[in-house]
Amino acid sequence: MATDLRERVEHLASTPVGEALPGDAAMTVDLLLTALERGELRAAERDAEGTWRAVEWVKRGILAGFRAGRLVAMSTEHSKPFSFVDKSTYPPRTFSPTDEIRIVPGGSTVRRGAYLAPGVVCMPPMYVNVGAWIGKGTMIDSHALVGSCAQVGERCHVSAAAQIGGVLEPVNAAPVVIEDDVLVGGNCGVYEGTIVRARAVLAAGVVLTRGTPVFDLVKEQVYKGSASAPLEIPADAVVVPGARLVKDGWGAAQGLSLQTPVIVKYRDAQTDLATALEAWLR
Repeated sequence: MATDLRERVEHLASTPVGEALPGDAAMTVDLLLTALERGELRAAERDAEGTWRAVEWVKRGILAGFRAGRLVAMSTEHSKPFSFVDKSTYPPRTFSPTDEIRIVPGGSTVRRGAYLAPGVVCMPPMYVNVGAWIGKGTMIDSHALVGSCAQVGERCHVSAAAQIGGVLEPVNAAPVVIEDDVLVGGNCGVYEGTIVRARAVLAAGVVLTRGTPVFDLVKEQVYKGSASAPLEIPADAVVVPGARLVKDGWGAAQGLSLQTPVIVKYRDAQTDLATALEAWLR
C-alpha cells in the first residue's frame, strides 16, 4: 500500500506546472492525507541513531495537494459572520468521541492531513496545520500553533500562545521536532527545524531558531544550528530566557544586551514535581 501510494504521489508531484494533473490526482491526495491522519505515514521520521529527517515524498505530496485543490467556500451557518475560503483538498478535520481526542469548544481548527493521537487535548482557540503529528496525551493550549509537518511527541504540553513552527519547503528540510515529555512554556517560539529532545523544559518566553546560540551554564557549552544541521536542545535541559551584553561599539556604550536562551539546569525530581500538575489537567 505504502509503495503504491508513494509511486502515485511521486507521479503527481512530478507533473510540470502548467500541465494537467493526472486524472486520479484528487484520489491520490485523499489517500495520502488519510494515511497521515491515521498515523500510518509521517512527514518526518527518527532513525535508530536519533537523527530526524524529512520524508520528502510525503512533503511533495502535501504540496501537490494544493495544486490539486480548488478554492471553495468553507463557511458554515455556525461560523457566521466569519468567512473562510481555502483549497478544497484541505478542509478542517472533523472528530467524533471514538477518536478519543478532546476538542474543547471555542474556535480551534485541525487541518486535513494532521495526526492527533488518542488522549490529545486541544484548548480553544488553537490551530494544527497539515502534516503535523501529535502524540498521545499531549495538550495543545489556547492560542497555540502547531505548524505544517511539525512533530510533537507524547505527554507534552504546548502552553498558551506557544508557536511550533512548520515547514513545507524545501522538501528536504526537517520540521520542528518536540520529543516526548517536553514542556513548552507560554509565548515560546520554536522555529526553523529546531529539535527539542525528550523531557526538556522551555520556560515561558524562550525563542529558539537555527541561528540562536544557546548557552549551557551546566556543561559550559554553546549550542548552535548551522546551514546543514538544526539547533538541538539536549534531553532534560531546562531553558530560560537570558541576555548577554553587547561588548563593542555604540551598543556597548548604551549598555545594550541581546536576547539569548540559557540552560540553567537539567531536569531532576524538583523539576518533575513542578511539572507534575500537567497530569491533573488531563
